[in-house]
Amino acid sequence: MKVFNSLTRTKEELVPITEGEIKIYACGPTVYNYFHIGNARPFIVFDVLRRYLEFRGYKVTFVQNFTDVDDKMIKRANEEGITIGELAERFIKAYFEDAKKLGIRPATVHPRATEHIPQIIALIQRLIDKGLAYEAGGDVYYDTKKFPGYGKLNGQDMDELKSGARVEVDDVKKNPMDFALWKAAKSGEPSWDSPWGKGRPGWHIECSAMSMTYLGETFDIHAGGRDLLFPHHENEIAQSEGATGKPYVHYFMHNGFINIDNKKMSKSEGNFFTVRDIEKLYDLEAVRLFVLTTQYRSPINFSRESIEQASAALQRLYTAYNQLVYLSENAQERGMNEAEEAFAARLSGHEAAFDSAMDDDLNTADALGCVFELVRDSNSSLSESSSRLAAQAALKTLLSLCNVLGILMKRESGLPDDVAALAEERAQARKAKDWKKSDELRDAIKALGYVVEDGREGQKVHKA
Repeated sequence: MKVFNSLTRTKEELVPITEGEIKIYACGPTVYNYFHIGNARPFIVFDVLRRYLEFRGYKVTFVQNFTDVDDKMIKRANEEGITIGELAERFIKAYFEDAKKLGIRPATVHPRATEHIPQIIALIQRLIDKGLAYEAGGDVYYDTKKFPGYGKLNGQDMDELKSGARVEVDDVKKNPMDFALWKAAKSGEPSWDSPWGKGRPGWHIECSAMSMTYLGETFDIHAGGRDLLFPHHENEIAQSEGATGKPYVHYFMHNGFINIDNKKMSKSEGNFFTVRDIEKLYDLEAVRLFVLTTQYRSPINFSRESIEQASAALQRLYTAYNQLVYLSENAQERGMNEAEEAFAARLSGHEAAFDSAMDDDLNTADALGCVFELVRDSNSSLSESSSRLAAQAALKTLLSLCNVLGILMKRESGLPDDVAALAEERAQARKAKDWKKSDELRDAIKALGYVVEDGREGQKVHKA
C-alpha cells in the first residue's frame, strides 16, 4: 500500500515499524460542542484506513484523543456555570452517539488531556532540561530556534513561517514563533500543580504526551485534517523529536477540506452545520458514503444535490444486497455451470480492483466504483435460475468490500420489531389476496419510515 506522506510530500510505500502491526494516532475533537461535518470527514476517512489495514491482516492500534481543556471549553463552561469536566462528559457522550450513526468505530484508546497531566508535565520538564523550553512568569514556552528541523512538515523555513503566520504578540516570548507548553493559572480557569506553579497544558503538548504514552516514542501514522498541519502537527514534531532525539512519526496523513455549496464552511457564512443538524435532513449513512466518493486529500463539496446522489447510491447498494440475500436462499441448489464459474472468477477481479484502489493512497472513490461494478455484474449475471453458490459468492464479496468502507451496516440490526410484525402481517394479507388490508399495512409501514417493494421474489422492506 502507498500513502501520501505530508512529511516528504510524496506517495510512499507503507512499511510498518513492526511487521504485521500498524500504530495510528488520529487527532480527535475538542469537546465543547457537537462535532461538525468538517470534523466528520477525518473521523470517517481514518476509520476506513483502520478498517482496510485490518482487512489486509494488520494488527492496528488506533488512538484518538479528546481535548477536554482549552479556551473554548473554559469559556462555555463558565457561561453555563458548570465545570469543564461536566461539559466534557456531555459532549464526549454525544461524540460516541453521533460517531456510531456515521459508522465510526471507537478507537482502541480514547485518551483525555486532563487524565494525562503527569505525562504532560514530565515531557515539558524533559524539554526544559534539554534547553529546548524556558519558563517565563509561570508559563513555559518551546524555543523554536533551538530545533533545527522546525518547519519541515510545512515545507518552509523559519523566516517564511514568520512572514506567513498569524503569531500571538507576547512580550515574554524569546521568539515570535515560540509556543506555549504550559499556561499559568488565571482566575476562573481550571489548573493543576506543576514545578512552574499552578496552570494548565497548552494544546500541542497534550498530543505528544498522549501519543507517546500509548504508541511509543516513534509510531507509524499520524492522521488529521489539513488545518492541523501547521502549527499543531509541526509543533508536535518539534516537542516530540526534541525530547527523544528520535523520529516522531513515519507518515503524516492529512485530509482535504469540506466546502458547503462551494464556499468554505464558517459561522460567518451561515453554513456551519453539526452532524446533528444534518441528521435532521439526511440519513447519516448516506453522509458517510458521500465523504467516501472523493479521495481523502482532495477538497469535497457538500450540497443537497451531492447528498441526494449519495442517498440514491446507498439505496442501490441495499437493493442489490436484498436481492443477493434472496437469491442466496432461493436460487437453484446445484453446482455452478460454466457461465457462473466465469462470474465467480470475475468476483475475484472486482475484489482485486478494489484492493488496488485502496492501496493507492486510500482511493475510496475508485474503490466505490469497484463495488458498483460488482453490483452491475451481479444484477446482469444472476437470477432465480442461477446457482445459489454463485449468489452466495457474490453476497460474500459485496459484504466484504462494504465492511471495509463501513457501509451497508444497517443490515446488521434488521427491522425493528414493530416494522417486522407489520411486514409479516402484510405478507399474510397478500397471500390471502386481501389487497385492501395489504395497502393499509403498507401505509402503516411507511408511517414508521420504511418502504415496501413488491417483486417476483416477494416483498422487501427497507429504511426510506
